[in-house]
Amino acid sequence: MTDPKVAAVNVVLREQPPSLDRPANILRTLLVVEQEVGYVPMEAVASIANILGVTEADVVGVLSYYPDLHTTPRGRHIVRLCTGEACVANGSLRLLTDLNHELDMKPGGTSADGQFTLERVYCLGNCGVGPTVMVDDQMYGRVTSTELPQILGGAAGTR
Repeated sequence: MTDPKVAAVNVVLREQPPSLDRPANILRTLLVVEQEVGYVPMEAVASIANILGVTEADVVGVLSYYPDLHTTPRGRHIVRLCTGEACVANGSLRLLTDLNHELDMKPGGTSADGQFTLERVYCLGNCGVGPTVMVDDQMYGRVTSTELPQILGGAAGTR
């Protein structure tokens, strides 16, 4: 029996096969798989390599190089906490501790209910109003510990 995620990857790949006028592009293919499936299952690497006409090592090399490609399922909402100098100076490490407690996970992890994935990022470009938290595409500046439940609750209430 085939894993449903691998089957979904194969569907995506059949819709975008390389051709003479469009040679294999590993990164583009992995980004499409990530967008459609939510991550790139390691079980699908052989299929991806076969369809693109490259080695599995080529696919894994690209997959491991780019931090925006993921090999495990991620939460419905991505919570990013800035840990750049300006945000750290304004308390982002304290927020990190609070987020760890609020979400019951460490950075890089996904909550047991699949709602949230927590990521530390170096800079969100919002230095003047740090500490900054970004949930999906929404950025929040001057975040305090007391605001975290409301911010996370607002995200959890959206689909």
